[in-house]
Amino acid sequence: MAKLDLVIGQIKRILAVDTRGLTIQELSVATKVSRITTSLALAKLEGQGAIDVRIVGNCKLHYLKSKQNKAGGKR
Repeated sequence: MAKLDLVIGQIKRILAVDTRGLTIQELSVATKVSRITTSLALAKLEGQGAIDVRIVGNCKLHYLKSKQNKAGGKR
């Protein structure tokens, strides 16, 4: 799972810079891996509670959780 861990690190860095929310397709292009690998990495991050996912229409937008949200203080 070394490749997946590298992709997870890349996704975290990308989402830290781009806070508008990104789709799986946008993240897969940015990380230069398949959408399957990207979705596996995002599922792992979501399970860890590291990202928020917002559904807009038929798209899922992924956001890195802020420190405030990690503490349970969503606003």
